[in-house]
Amino acid sequence: MNYANTVIYMADDDADDRYFIRQSLHEAYPLVTVVEAQDGAELLTLLNIWSQEPAPRPIQVILLDMNMPKLNGLETLKALKANPMLCHIPAVILSTGAEPTQVATAYQTGASWYFEKPVSYLAMGQVTQAIRGLVVN
Repeated sequence: MNYANTVIYMADDDADDRYFIRQSLHEAYPLVTVVEAQDGAELLTLLNIWSQEPAPRPIQVILLDMNMPKLNGLETLKALKANPMLCHIPAVILSTGAEPTQVATAYQTGASWYFEKPVSYLAMGQVTQAIRGLVVN
């Protein structure tokens, strides 16, 4: 399948995590466009710019780190789900922990998936494959 029109937005304050996620996504979807933000506030700014483009390319999925400065994953998710232009886009939470109340809150807030952050590149590939159903062309 050709993923040339696939756009994925990602917010994570850890540059190494962004790098590994981006590499894993490009391995699974070589032509995907990955737009990166360092935190939830920057992501919302980028999405605001995207929404003002005359013909914005559809965003297939938004990846959110749970623990970020300025706006964390849940706060960012709430803002996404409150925005009529963004609320339909699947959002995936990635976190270093999977405390049951936090996971439940993420799903109640509108997360499509919640994954514990992989500790290896191979495990990140498994997460990338798991979100394949959210990435449609």
